[in-house]
Amino acid sequence: MADEPIKSVWYDVQAEQGAEFEDFDGWLWTSTLGDANKEYESIRSDVAVWDVYPLVKWDFSGRDAAKAVQRIFTNDAMGQSVGQVRYGAFVNAEGMMLDDGTVYRLGDDHYWVMTNNPGYEEWFADVLSGLDVSVEDRTHQMPLMSVQGPRSRELLSKLTDADIEGLPYFHLFPEKQTIAGVPAWVLRTGFSGELGYELIPDRDRAVELWKAVQDAGASIFGTAGVEIARIESGMIVAGVDYQSGEGTPYDVSFDRLVALNKDVDFLGKDKLRQVAGNPPKRLKTLRVEGSDVPEYGAEVKSGEAVVGTLTSSATSPRFGTIGLAVLSSDVAVDGTKLDVAVEGGTVPATVDVLSVYDTDKRRPRS
Repeated sequence: MADEPIKSVWYDVQAEQGAEFEDFDGWLWTSTLGDANKEYESIRSDVAVWDVYPLVKWDFSGRDAAKAVQRIFTNDAMGQSVGQVRYGAFVNAEGMMLDDGTVYRLGDDHYWVMTNNPGYEEWFADVLSGLDVSVEDRTHQMPLMSVQGPRSRELLSKLTDADIEGLPYFHLFPEKQTIAGVPAWVLRTGFSGELGYELIPDRDRAVELWKAVQDAGASIFGTAGVEIARIESGMIVAGVDYQSGEGTPYDVSFDRLVALNKDVDFLGKDKLRQVAGNPPKRLKTLRVEGSDVPEYGAEVKSGEAVVGTLTSSATSPRFGTIGLAVLSSDVAVDGTKLDVAVEGGTVPATVDVLSVYDTDKRRPRS
């Protein structure tokens, strides 16, 4: 008998409210409460909470914790200050991108690393051999709820005496705070393209905190609503917009997240330096004409030549039919006219900036 998919600590409280769930690689994610566009709009205009329990959380501790994190991470982990968060790619010795995620510095010898995929224990043991570091998977001990939307700061400020207003973008409080009477880590991060925060309570008080945030005015959103928002904002999903070990960070336009010019050492750095000057592929937005939404993985063509793949697609209430596409660099230029395969033929599309919504990312930094 196949293993049952893993349920979040917040599964029951959402199911009681009519949530639907989907199995993604053995984890049950909240899909929707019935109206994806309404949930999307709550992210863009109000405040809502998302269950991110399946995000994999690794605890790195020990004298060489910083060196260990840096060895697998393309951004500058060594240069992070305590309380700072950085996003980037995790790569192997060939410079191939295994995952993307965030690194949190809690102390000189203590980091969190959050990835999309589990199962890196053997790889860590191999590539971190010789370093004084302990790595522990704490996914089930660190349930994460994401409070997103322009009213997220206002809502959380009413539930705590912590200086929510003063917490900078991509930082966390280095100690737990009390939110609605519940001790929790508070992170100013998210996956929505909006102002937002993430909370990590102890498992045994997670439902209490979730209910308090809902009672304060947050609705629930699921993957169907956030899918529209993240495609608008040019945010990628592992296993969808890239496949682990099959391309470099440059294929998804991670240029600024690869610290080639910093005095830090990570796997594949020399290999990536060879690619950086002339990357063969780029990630861009495609604005697709008409109402037909191409399938994920649809071919992108220039004339008869296949020049890329539409990795994600959505109907946006603000922008119409859009998608993220990994394209050959020669066509990955704003304004280029291409075609995307749909059932029965193709539809025209135009290359646009990677984040068509809030291109300069001012909203999450506000």
